[in-house]
Amino acid sequence: MKKTLYDLTKEDWNTLFPIELVDHNPEWKNIYENEKQRILEKVGQKIILRIEHFGSSSITSIKSKPYIDLMIEIPKDLLFDEQLIDQFTELGYSHFKVPARENIEEYSTFGKGYNIDGKKEQIFHIHMCPKDNVMWKQINFRDYLNANKKRAKAYEDLKIELASKFKNDRGSYVIGKTDFVKETLELIEKEPTHKRY
Repeated sequence: MKKTLYDLTKEDWNTLFPIELVDHNPEWKNIYENEKQRILEKVGQKIILRIEHFGSSSITSIKSKPYIDLMIEIPKDLLFDEQLIDQFTELGYSHFKVPARENIEEYSTFGKGYNIDGKKEQIFHIHMCPKDNVMWKQINFRDYLNANKKRAKAYEDLKIELASKFKNDRGSYVIGKTDFVKETLELIEKEPTHKRY
């Protein structure tokens, strides 16, 4: 029987999909816009309240993994709705539930483009949660780094260092960025209200 993403171990993920950073590609914005339209046409704007491009591929001045990260706002009562999950499955996505951790409530995540036979495809990640989930602060992080090139460069330097250290350890790579993201969000909180990102 053919292996699916659900069969992969942590080691499989790390071996099959190593951390690779590339220069920013202006085409990523168009790829995001096209995927956003596909989702809205399939699911509809009554359910999808907002879609944002976030993550490093949305920060124009830095290297990134060539993945498109989408943040999707849905009503709270549809968080793990089976019919909604089925619609994303029809769009080619695999669904995973992200358990609650620290101050982040549980939410849905979806992935597409991960081929376990090694064939390269455009990878998409969706983080789907209601607007009160702290994950939405990632949009502030994106806007702040796009407006503050010096801070963005510091983030890129950190990512390059982590990618060389943890090429085949996705978990450690993500954990390595946590403090920087947290400190940046604290900087944003201290900004005068009229300068909020």
